[in-house]
Amino acid sequence: MKRTLIKNAIIVNEGKSIEGSVVIENEKIIELLTAEQEPTSPCNETIDASGCYLLPGIIDDHVHFRDPGLTHKADISTESSAAAAGGVTSIMDMPNTNPLVTTIDTLNDKFELMARKSVINYSCYFGATNTNYKFFEHLDSHKVCGIKLFMGSSTGNMLVERMKSLMKIFSDTDLLIATHCESQEIIKANIEKYKKKYSDVVDLSVRYHHLIRSIEACYQSSKLAVKLAKQTGARLHILHISTEKELSLFENKPLAEKKITAEACIPHLLFTSADYTTLGTRIKCNPAIKLKGNREALRNAVNSGLIDVIATDHAPHLLSEKEGGALKATSGMPMVQFSLVSMLQLVNEGVFTIEKIVEKMCHAPADIYSINHRGYIRPGYQADLVLVRPNNKWELTKDSILSKCQWSPLEGRTFDWKVDKTFVNGHLVYSEGRVDENYRGQQLRFR
Repeated sequence: MKRTLIKNAIIVNEGKSIEGSVVIENEKIIELLTAEQEPTSPCNETIDASGCYLLPGIIDDHVHFRDPGLTHKADISTESSAAAAGGVTSIMDMPNTNPLVTTIDTLNDKFELMARKSVINYSCYFGATNTNYKFFEHLDSHKVCGIKLFMGSSTGNMLVERMKSLMKIFSDTDLLIATHCESQEIIKANIEKYKKKYSDVVDLSVRYHHLIRSIEACYQSSKLAVKLAKQTGARLHILHISTEKELSLFENKPLAEKKITAEACIPHLLFTSADYTTLGTRIKCNPAIKLKGNREALRNAVNSGLIDVIATDHAPHLLSEKEGGALKATSGMPMVQFSLVSMLQLVNEGVFTIEKIVEKMCHAPADIYSINHRGYIRPGYQADLVLVRPNNKWELTKDSILSKCQWSPLEGRTFDWKVDKTFVNGHLVYSEGRVDENYRGQQLRFR
């Protein structure tokens, strides 16, 4: 029986940072020790983590791994490897693939595909359409992380806009409903407005993207989702909040008391609309990157508790697909490999504490989705862990990118933190720049 001791780390867990050690036996954490304590039994392997911080593995509730059907730009193997290299040990994949995950058969096929290809733990959303809510009663709530509802246009044409359908979706499931909220009606009106104003151009500059997919487009759709959730008692999680105005829709109270929660994504916490000047369509995403005041409001909301989760919306495209402007370039960017180090860089800048990052990227996703025995460093929990090393300056270059699309909007940035090792179910999946591509993660289970 293999026992591994990770010693002399600064353990960040449940709001505290303390020096200590962790003992792993097979898949699980069996001991959490303070600096003075010794393991109760001898260990086969010892890892000296002096100078490192030991965190629970990151749980990313919002990724697009593009598999099946869109594998020219990403697939489960490449993107789960990129995630592991970034300290991410569990992901929840979106259903807008080809085929769409909107039937029981396509859902089962997706789980089988993830089991064969993912080096980290996984789940998948079931995609809502205007007519498929009849399948909700056949979903296993212990295996499916939630219902994904696009209340705005998306890759895969999964827009649900009929009010009758929306009411049925919110009324017919006890599963968490995760929504992409943007008013398609407002977006269409904005497109026509700017196309009329600049009728002599084929495409609009990407600088108009945040004016087309506007604050009001986000707010009105999120407002409707909150209204429907309150009317039906549904469990609602609004994804990638991007505006200060939307924050008025949420309550600042303990997470355990919330039925309506909110997610902020890495791009909206890092970039502002001023960055379109230098990064162009590389930071084009839906909802759009907006003015600086919105970014600052989101950062404050993470600290105050209005925002519950930090995720990535990892959405790779080929650079050739990012050509064009506000109308023609595809929306989305790869973020999963560098999400943790990006947030730790904000810790260095005084924006967040490291305890807050662990709360929003590890604890809160586990609690919101009721994930069984993950998200915390506790005896009896799965040994999903990441060792990160501070004061280890490095520059993000193309040759460090593991995502199949082979680019990042963060190229050229310098980071002071580095992911040293990633453990998935006690297995060392990433170490010293190498991913164990032969390992396979486990399907997440929900209480």
